[in-house]
Amino acid sequence: MTSPEPHQPILDNPFVLDLFAGPGGLDVAGHVLDIPSLGIEWERSACLTRYAAGLDTLHADVSAVRRDAFESLPPEINVLAGGPPCQTYSVAGHGAGRQALDRVKVYIERLMAGDSDHEIDEDLKTLTDPRTALVLEPLRYAIQATRSPNREHRPYDVIVLEQVPAVAPLWEHYAKVLEETGLPDGTKYKVVVGILATETYGVPQTRSRAVLIARREGFGEPSLPVPTHRAYEAKEWNRKNGTGAADQARQPTLDEDTRSGSDEGLRPWRSMRDALANPVGSHRGRTTPFLVRSNYGSSGHPGRRGVRTDRQPATTVTGRISRFVVFEHLDENVVYEGPRFSMNEAGMLQSFPPDYPWSGTAQAQQVGNAVPPLFGAHLLSSALGLLEPDPETLRKPWQRATEEQRAKLRSNGCGAADACTDRCPQAKDQVPPPSSVRPRKGKKEAAG
Repeated sequence: MTSPEPHQPILDNPFVLDLFAGPGGLDVAGHVLDIPSLGIEWERSACLTRYAAGLDTLHADVSAVRRDAFESLPPEINVLAGGPPCQTYSVAGHGAGRQALDRVKVYIERLMAGDSDHEIDEDLKTLTDPRTALVLEPLRYAIQATRSPNREHRPYDVIVLEQVPAVAPLWEHYAKVLEETGLPDGTKYKVVVGILATETYGVPQTRSRAVLIARREGFGEPSLPVPTHRAYEAKEWNRKNGTGAADQARQPTLDEDTRSGSDEGLRPWRSMRDALANPVGSHRGRTTPFLVRSNYGSSGHPGRRGVRTDRQPATTVTGRISRFVVFEHLDENVVYEGPRFSMNEAGMLQSFPPDYPWSGTAQAQQVGNAVPPLFGAHLLSSALGLLEPDPETLRKPWQRATEEQRAKLRSNGCGAADACTDRCPQAKDQVPPPSSVRPRKGKKEAAG
């Protein structure tokens, strides 16, 4: 097969398996692109959100499915995607994953060499934080696909992964072995890796992600998605608009020309006002200018901390989004604390559609952990040779699943229409044990 032309689909019927699927960021991206997907997620509340959103889901441990139920997965799946949990790699976490990077690279080499799963599993038990090993699961799934009789030993055609920037060295090592060594059966891939800023793809939020896109040999050279919007530069913004709340309160409007960046052909980055000002669905719109104060960093860049106005992108949306303090000002001298972001609004800052049915507990954590759907749509589009996604699709209210649809999805995902069953992960296992590794005292950490 020759290399496809730009925007020429490389697969006739793409079908995505979304590992560590969370509340549905990549699945919503697939919905925008009319691509079916199946998500595997072990956290109960995230599954409740997915069922309410009408997303096909297995409430299960990704590792357990690979070990015990891989043959039950639909054999027509040809795209592997996912974002393994980032806590041990994020600079907001304890750092066990960052400190184990070299060890994890050795495990990658061993997997590609065909070492037994049992031996590797035993060795992985020595890691300080067991979540560190989850970054290996996409590779283990790729290998398992070639050993699956149900799939007739057919490899995945496309792999799309995203994680916090600290995982970039592992994605680079993935790329090296996928291109040079190949899977144990000899399958090789063409791979591209990069660190991308989500605001350059129209997400109203500054968030940096390490991404990997791989195509099986014969399906052409992969490429990273082309940015559609300008990058946000905090220093440039502060130089033009002032750095204090009073300075920013005195500027009720914003000429697009003052938004940082002058790249020809790129649209201005989207602000919180762009995302939240207009009423849509049950969202009434935030028409009063506001400031957001966060003591949580953004994508590891200390310069992005602090106060932002509604005329800037949000800082990285994390599980602490519900703690962000929102100040509204009636005029340049009167500022008061207004309502904090609702989960609907927090989701919209992640580019989820309005009225996405956030369910269960820890909803702020679900929002913060999710892949921004618009960003995910750009990744899938580039990986599959599709046209640039239409962001307007994500600005329309999401249609909640009917009770009948939700019950059917939960029966498939949990085994019962209104309850978890013995096949679901147990509640006591939902929260991994705390890592013994702690940040150095006095060191300020930022969000992943």
